[in-house]
Amino acid sequence: QVQLVESGGGLVQPGGSLRLSCAASGFTFSSYVMSWYRQAPGKERELVAIATSSGGSTNYADSVKGRFTISRDNAKKMVYLEMNSLKPEDTAVYYCKARTGWLAYWGQGTQVTVSS
Repeated sequence: QVQLVESGGGLVQPGGSLRLSCAASGFTFSSYVMSWYRQAPGKERELVAIATSSGGSTNYADSVKGRFTISRDNAKKMVYLEMNSLKPEDTAVYYCKARTGWLAYWGQGTQVTVSS
């Protein structure tokens, strides 16, 4: 059974930091491209960060470049999103996604709220 379980969300003040985690099971994690998406109320889901199967290459949305870092541990079947200098506009539900070719899996999401 495929599972992606996100954790680490919460309420943080502007300028603060959070680390999101996504635990994967039920598929060959090291063969999948892993990414983080987010969806704010009333907006479409958007790609935040992506890492290749080896983790050797990453890419980011312009809005988070220099503030967010995606990483993965293939041995532990985990992917992380380190978020620094958080802004109110980063408030959203954050989702973990695993993809290989046409096949994709999604987690259930974790809420991140940036507010004073």
